Amino acid sequence: MAHSPPSTNGLPRATWARLSEDQLLAQCEVDTYRASGPGGQKRNKTSSAVRLRHTPTGLIVIAEESRSQHENKAKALKRLFQALFLELRDTLPADVTPEAIAQLPDFASVLDGAGRLHMSVKNPRFWPVVGVVLDVLATVEAKVSDAAALLGISTGNLIDFLQIEPKVWQEANRLRTHFGHKPLR
Repeated sequence: MAHSPPSTNGLPRATWARLSEDQLLAQCEVDTYRASGPGGQKRNKTSSAVRLRHTPTGLIVIAEESRSQHENKAKALKRLFQALFLELRDTLPADVTPEAIAQLPDFASVLDGAGRLHMSVKNPRFWPVVGVVLDVLATVEAKVSDAAALLGISTGNLIDFLQIEPKVWQEANRLRTHFGHKPLR
């Protein structure tokens, strides 16, 4: 998305990220519409596509790949949860230390026995960790080596982690461009 970042109104991301799906959905404007494209005879006859607009933050997500409105709503909620971590930044103090980062609830004890950040997208902690990593990257003006030092990992490990999910890589490069650095390759 090429728009200005959504607003958190000064509230931490956890304000929304810790909500249940029902609580999060209750904060959304839900639009259903007919999606265009392939999908068989039923596709254009039902309003199965779902757009969620999270009112407090302005985040907007859509899901329209299923012919089931119920499935699309579930996918849109999952995307909204991911967007909370991809697009909302928690401001860290300029003098934040590696010890303080290691104590953040979403980052505490995620490093493996070898001190590396290694986890799958399927891990339920993945997106919260992405949020912390991107917050740190934003705090150090997208300097990867500085971010890695604050996270207590190697630069190579940080780059490997950012590459696990294309949307994370894209957001890291958007931050780098924002701060006047070349995109990572």
